[in-house]
Amino acid sequence: MTTNQLFALFCDLALIIVLARILGAVAQRLSQPAVIGEVLAGILLGPTFLGHSVPEFLFPLDIRPMLTALADVGMAVFMFIVGLELDRKILRGTGRLAVTVAVSCIVLPFGLGTLLALTLVDDHAPGHRLGFVLFMGTAMSVTAFPVLARILTDRGMQHTPIGGLALACAAIGDVLAWCMLAAVVVLVGGGGGDQWLLLLLLPYAGVMMWVVRPLLRRMVAAGGSRLTPAVLTVVLAGLLVSGAITERIGLHFIFGAFLFGVVMPKESTERLRADIIDRIGDVSGQLLQPVFFIIVGLKVDLSDLGGSGWLDFALILLVAVTGKFVGAFLSARAFRVTARQSAVLATLMNTRGLTELIILTAGLQLGVLDERLYSLMVVMAVVTTAMAGPLLAVLRPRTPADQDPVIPLRDAQPPATKR
Repeated sequence: MTTNQLFALFCDLALIIVLARILGAVAQRLSQPAVIGEVLAGILLGPTFLGHSVPEFLFPLDIRPMLTALADVGMAVFMFIVGLELDRKILRGTGRLAVTVAVSCIVLPFGLGTLLALTLVDDHAPGHRLGFVLFMGTAMSVTAFPVLARILTDRGMQHTPIGGLALACAAIGDVLAWCMLAAVVVLVGGGGGDQWLLLLLLPYAGVMMWVVRPLLRRMVAAGGSRLTPAVLTVVLAGLLVSGAITERIGLHFIFGAFLFGVVMPKESTERLRADIIDRIGDVSGQLLQPVFFIIVGLKVDLSDLGGSGWLDFALILLVAVTGKFVGAFLSARAFRVTARQSAVLATLMNTRGLTELIILTAGLQLGVLDERLYSLMVVMAVVTTAMAGPLLAVLRPRTPADQDPVIPLRDAQPPATKR
């Protein structure tokens, strides 16, 4: 690396950190998740508003591979934290209501997404047609569990029945969505000429669950559930090695990082997990994730869409909002959840956030999305996430007298049918 490259890289990182922080703070002042402002920071620095010459001056082409590498590390860390926060306690006692809503929020958006893909396939599928159709269905099915959790916390809803239900549904839906994406990756041949390596996936998952997980449990117990330097070293090395293995066998590194987070001990380790998220998450959130947003924004170009492009965007947004909202609303109503609370739940399930951006980036890397459709899908992710705040302000009751009861989750049952 030359002196000029180092100079450009350090200046770019400084610019990214400051701009992401400023726009993230502005978004929070507007009752939006910080991720909205950070994504917009990337789009503002991209060709949509500045053309191609200014972004290439600010982020020289020979520097972008370095930024992409840092962004990939940020994606891996984020997926590890998602897996780490996926506590099975969230799912206990949720009954059939959460499972039904979660599945409905996958099936209906997936079906509508595949139908939409069939109308777009001739214009936007750069390679594998079936992979493109299935990927679009998967991308429409995503709910961002971390962003949803942050929205609930910011609004004091994390301990309410509807908040707990939303978290359970999002957790179940996330697992299903990642499994669907893994199937798409396998279908389109992410492993290149070494696709036989995918046969190692099941043995690797078994090793992670039945060998690595007990070893991690012993290590945590020996350390008294404290984040010691040894534990931090194992966590950092483990998530990177796990991501490297799944990338090598042809899946994607995000799955390995996610799996390592899942197998981390969850019983009586609340303090340890909080410390890990604070230590690793802060570095990732302040440096690596903003770099990822810039890489995303540099690839978003809405400057020459034309009428047909905006029509495609309208269809994408309609399918994205309708699939999630209708799926969650109708399935919740089937369990006698009130109309108001069903609408709140449906609104929460429409948040996509960073999780959607990671999936879209994976699709672009796999070659199942072209850059034009990628741009439209990124904007859809921003819009659907930004919608949650204003809609919740309207839908959520303002006084105790207006509170709608929610059926206790463990006792929720669909209405009996008359025989």
